[in-house]
Amino acid sequence: MNSSSNAKLIPIVLVLLLGLGFFYVIQTTNQEQTEDIMETEVEEEIEVVEVEKQEDNKNQMQSNSMNNPKAIIETKYGNIVIELLPDVAPKHVESFIKLSKDGFYDGTTFHRVIPGFMIQGGDPNSKDNDRSNDGMGGPGYTINAEFSEISHKRGILSMARSNDPNSAGSQFFIVVKDSDFLDRQYTVFGRVIEGMDVADKIVSVEKDGNDNPLEKVEMKIRIVETK
Repeated sequence: MNSSSNAKLIPIVLVLLLGLGFFYVIQTTNQEQTEDIMETEVEEEIEVVEVEKQEDNKNQMQSNSMNNPKAIIETKYGNIVIELLPDVAPKHVESFIKLSKDGFYDGTTFHRVIPGFMIQGGDPNSKDNDRSNDGMGGPGYTINAEFSEISHKRGILSMARSNDPNSAGSQFFIVVKDSDFLDRQYTVFGRVIEGMDVADKIVSVEKDGNDNPLEKVEMKIRIVETK
């Protein structure tokens, strides 16, 4: 083959190579776009499932709210009305109602208040003037965890515990700010439906180095059950 023939082939080869390269780029780009679309569709499906799950939880709570028992926490700053959630945490609600009706909580205090987080109470040790053991008492028994998908949003009532998930007793806390990091680690068993302004007042009182209010914030709890 002479040099003239080679010269004629060079443009043809270049065109073929450029064509193959263009095809590869197009194919690769299309594949990447397809993968991106598939990833986006999967992410959207996950988001839809999460939204539907949240709506189901919300609708379930709303549908039962008229029949759920209520707890009224009376304080010197006003009343906090709680809707208890027996369908979510039956054992915790059962224990809380029994203790409340027995007068167990009357005279106990909110012994731990942390602005931007929560207020905690329900310890029988807080009835006396010895502040050193506040936060260490209980009813003499423990309740196994009843974790749920309900998130610790502002106004949620949840049960305090030690490092053992099954160590809940009588102490509870009300979240004054969304605290999602507590989800599925503490048992949600109620929510505030009236009186969050009272909780906001309590969390803002002067306190000592252990977050215990300098002036006692005592409580009395009444249960209102619908028939």
